Formats: sequence, structure tokens, C-alpha cells
Amino acid sequence: MEKNLPSGRRILVLGIGNLLWADEGFGVRAVEAFGRTFDLPASVLLMDGGTQGLLLMPHIQEATHLLIFDAVDFGQPPGTMVLRRNEEVPAYLHSGKMSLHQTGFQEVLALCDLLGSRPPEMALIGLQPLDWDTFGGDLTAVARDSLPPALDLAKAVLREWGAEPRLRRDGTPGEFLFPRALQSSV
Repeated sequence: MEKNLPSGRRILVLGIGNLLWADEGFGVRAVEAFGRTFDLPASVLLMDGGTQGLLLMPHIQEATHLLIFDAVDFGQPPGTMVLRRNEEVPAYLHSGKMSLHQTGFQEVLALCDLLGSRPPEMALIGLQPLDWDTFGGDLTAVARDSLPPALDLAKAVLREWGAEPRLRRDGTPGEFLFPRALQSSV
């Protein structure tokens, strides 16, 4: 993170997932929608983490608060939104059927934990997807319809953490960080 943030608070809002596989791209689409919808305090940074796995580690280590959007198989009906916090986040990501990018993300959290640099506050906003398997597919209607409730949950979590998102009036997207590996391709 390349900004000095007030009060030592560094909140990272991270969207992870693969845009090439239908609802698997939910996390990235959610962070994009959050950036289009809200103006955020300087202490909040948005990141499209895509499928970068271990390349996300330095950004996670620098965060004091981590909010993750992702498509996760919770074994619930499609469209179910689940909020997990703190110790539940990495513990839950180790169970059930997960996609390849989440395996990389599990490694990131485990390494941060081993190094004593995991963010003390974490939250996962997970969507139970309808379709993991359609290559080149956009989000299903179920996932698209889940974006507004996911943004509402994220807004509530950020408020709890002392960061007040404000409705964006000009329609321009907010500033995003990308892992260095992605910067040359965006």
C-alpha cells in the first residue's frame, strides 16, 4: 500500500476470483461495484486481487483490517450471502470444495499468520454461486442480484471499523490498487 493512512488504520477491501468462470468472478465484480458506488475515506483501499494468490501477501500484511469479497461454496442454496469474521475466515476457507484461487489465498493467510502479520480484523462476504463452470460466462442473474446486498454488508462492516462509505455522486469509479503483477496488463 503506497499511501500513508490516517491513525495507522489501513483497511483493505479485496475482491478475489476469476472473471473467466461465471460466478467465480463475483468477488472482483463486487469490489468494482463498491468502488463505483461509494466514496471512501483515505484509510480504505480497494484492490482487485483476481487470482494473484501469494502476490497479495504484502498488501494483506500491511492491512490492519481486511474485508474480502468472494464466491465461496458454503453448501447453501445459490445466492446465499454469508458473512464470516476474524478466525472464521481462514478456518472456513480450509473446508469444503474451493476453487484454485482460494487455495492460493489460504496460503497467503496461513503465511501471514505464521509471520505474525495477519490483519487483526478480517471479514469475508461470500456468495454461494450458481455457476462455477461456464468459461467466458458473465455473472449469473443470481450473482448479479446479490451485488447490492453484498455492498450493503460491506458498508456495515466498514462502519463498524470506523470508516464511513458515502454514496458516490459523480459516477466515476474510485481508485483501485492492483498487485504489481497486474499493473502492466491493466
